[in-house]
Amino acid sequence: MFRTTTPFKTVIWALCLACCTWASGQQAYPSKALKIVVPFGAGGVADLTARTVAQKMGENMGQSIVIENKPGAGGVVATDAVAKSAPDGYTLLLMSNATAVSAGLFKSLPYDAEKDLIPLSVLGTFDIAIVVPQESKFASLADLLAFAKANPGKLNIGSINVGSTQHLAAELFKSTAGIDAQVVPFNGTPAVLTALRGGQIDVGVEILAPVLPQIKGQALRALAVTGDKRAAALPQVPTAKEAGVKTLYAASWNALAAPAKTPRDIVQRLNQEIQSALNNPDVRKKLIDMNVDPQPGTLQQAADLLSSETKRWGDVIQRAGIAKQ
Repeated sequence: MFRTTTPFKTVIWALCLACCTWASGQQAYPSKALKIVVPFGAGGVADLTARTVAQKMGENMGQSIVIENKPGAGGVVATDAVAKSAPDGYTLLLMSNATAVSAGLFKSLPYDAEKDLIPLSVLGTFDIAIVVPQESKFASLADLLAFAKANPGKLNIGSINVGSTQHLAAELFKSTAGIDAQVVPFNGTPAVLTALRGGQIDVGVEILAPVLPQIKGQALRALAVTGDKRAAALPQVPTAKEAGVKTLYAASWNALAAPAKTPRDIVQRLNQEIQSALNNPDVRKKLIDMNVDPQPGTLQQAADLLSSETKRWGDVIQRAGIAKQ
């Protein structure tokens, strides 16, 4: 009769313990809370978009998703933090136009967004508007362009900070319309609105959401939006393409990304969860009410957007002669 010796029993128990330890380490994803790092302060369109999508994703995944606001340096601080975090699917980044713009705006970055991040999905796009004071002599974009061409150098276009999406959209408007105009940067949307009302600038280029109340209240008039289609909130306002600037396209966008080397199965799971959230009727309504157009899509579409936007805004920065920071 075979008798188990003490050393053999010890080996068996050790193997059982190892198996149990291995099994406990293979918990189904996600087994704890996730975090989305947002490179903007709380309360803005990007932050609210992230919170709206994250809430539904968390409900569907059975885990909470925490929003961490980390503004600063045009999104570089937040992007660097996520790019260097563990590639385990628990720390995500809210990407935006700023992610693409930074590659052409800064002399050097501590990361390469296209190599160090995996875009998971676009969340949505939001419109940029060309606006004038309600009492402006420009009743249409055609009026404004006619004045600019007849009076080179006399039209002043206001936007927020140099290198922002709004500032680059203003530069793109100027170059695609073929006009000689001054782009004047201000420190924030309120300053642009004050300058418009005070007559220091003739026209402003701004994301639609923060100026929509002024348009609805008839303090401002929208001459055009710069996206591919008319804004749902202003169906009577033409696109710039419809109004005569045939090649002008500029829209702001948000997407989610994970660190490079995140396992493929987790990446695919996150893409599916984002699609599910964006296709939820309540989520779609909340986003549309914020003037965000939900854009569920594939991993490849998200990667292609980051790549194309990086090149496009880099070209705009170079043509405008904007000094690298």
